[in-house]
Amino acid sequence: MDVTTVSPKFQVVIPRGVREQMGLKAGQKLQVVPLPGRIELVPVAAPGALRGFVTGPNNFNHDLDRPLDHG
Repeated sequence: MDVTTVSPKFQVVIPRGVREQMGLKAGQKLQVVPLPGRIELVPVAAPGALRGFVTGPNNFNHDLDRPLDHG
């Protein structure tokens, strides 16, 4: 189990093995999730990385994006 220390500025270093295992890169955003008795850091996926996450046909109707003509 890896251990890290909270600095006087409340910063922590993610151990190298964990960074490599999770594929973390410098500057990457992490969501901080406080849970009872622990804190979880969850990598925030870029919107483009989620493309294709949901399978099936694209039923999005682009016409719904346009303002309705109430005239």
